[in-house]
Amino acid sequence: MAAIETSRPAPFGAITTYRAVTALTSIFAMLGAWNDARVTRKALSKLSDRELDDIGLCRGDIEMMGR
Repeated sequence: MAAIETSRPAPFGAITTYRAVTALTSIFAMLGAWNDARVTRKALSKLSDRELDDIGLCRGDIEMMGR
């Protein structure tokens, strides 16, 4: 019975390209998460103490959002 080799090594530079694309994707994801947290903190800081109390937060909780 003959065995056929079905696996091949990756083309030259493919692994480096994959790692670079993965790194860029994760950087963009981190920047998006940071921006979402920033927008949320900004919106919450505009609320009054009464409005924050209605949603179960206080002023000190705002800075801990998104960290």
